[in-house]
Amino acid sequence: MNNTRFLRNCLLFLILVLAISFGIHTQLRNAGELSPYGDMLIWSYLINLVLAFGIVVLIYSLRNRMKTQLGFLFIAGSFLKFLLFFLFFYPEFKSDGAIDQGEFASFFVPYFLALIVETYFAAVLLKNLEKENPG
Repeated sequence: MNNTRFLRNCLLFLILVLAISFGIHTQLRNAGELSPYGDMLIWSYLINLVLAFGIVVLIYSLRNRMKTQLGFLFIAGSFLKFLLFFLFFYPEFKSDGAIDQGEFASFFVPYFLALIVETYFAAVLLKNLEKENPG
């Protein structure tokens, strides 16, 4: 598997999906009379982009040495994202007393989209790994 091409495709696809979602998200927030970039929306998309790509890079770089633990690394990456949510986003969202739908969507929309892309590329990676090293 070509390192550069696999990781470049992952990053470009992740950017594309999150950029389209960000555009739609800001338009929906604006139509709902919310600040288009409020609720830490930009930070949420950027952090999820960086972490999702970082997790794929980590799994890719350890694919041969830790073949049987790749699933645990993937799950640990999701745990890390949730940890960052509770450390950085949750206190900001909770500061007004309750988390509203806009705040919830601001973190979890990019989280789930990035997770879908991560899962797809992790599956491709595992499929290619199996082809390279059958048995």
